[in-house]
Amino acid sequence: MQVSADFDGQTVISTFEMTPGTCTDVLEALTDAYDKVIRHQPGFISGAIHVNDAQTRICTYSRWQHRHDFQAMLRTPEMRARNRDIAALCSRFEPVMYEVTAVF
Repeated sequence: MQVSADFDGQTVISTFEMTPGTCTDVLEALTDAYDKVIRHQPGFISGAIHVNDAQTRICTYSRWQHRHDFQAMLRTPEMRARNRDIAALCSRFEPVMYEVTAVF
């Protein structure tokens, strides 16, 4: 995955906060969602999952051709159900859309 300031699509960074005891469950649920659903959606370009050392936070980074592609993926019955399950494992879950402004 290459990050570029001239990227014209949509970047989404989602953060998930949880206890170390549920980190593996959240990681498995996210990995399964990316593998079986998200990466197959129209407009999906690439994604990555990051876990902090304390296993209290997971961050996902995904790139989409258009903002509406990401929003359409979230509205599918499959992802609505998966997101409910993932949110139940987390104390906080927040997807945020960003634009790349600089790369160093």
